[in-house]
Amino acid sequence: MSVFLDTSVLLPVFLGDHPHHAPSIALFLTCEPQTASCAVHSLAEVYATLTRLPAPFRASPQQAIQCIEKIATRLRMISLDAPAYLAAIQSAPSRNIVGGTTYDLLIATSALYSGADQIYSWNLRHFQRFGPAVAQRLLTPPH
Repeated sequence: MSVFLDTSVLLPVFLGDHPHHAPSIALFLTCEPQTASCAVHSLAEVYATLTRLPAPFRASPQQAIQCIEKIATRLRMISLDAPAYLAAIQSAPSRNIVGGTTYDLLIATSALYSGADQIYSWNLRHFQRFGPAVAQRLLTPPH
């Protein structure tokens, strides 16, 4: 069984006070690169979010890099090739995808590209919009 973790699952791993911390870290600690992956784009999202949180929760750039490195040790990084990236963005208008949801579309496309059996996210509503191939694999981390 292969799994794919969305950014919304990865961020709480590193935020002890986050309401989703416990189930997210429990899932993360079961991951290994042979069976678990995430979108390479999620690395940028994790870094950007950790370094822009309000004080006192904000991570320094060095701390955020350490978190990224931990992700890279447990998950295989999935990146779309240029034609797949372009096709995903071209599909956005027909799905009424605009704004920041475009990034979720790229992550969902990466999840399908990875061949994952299960896609874990805390943003189910966003990801259900990306069609049945995504929706049938979509789960939240077990509590």
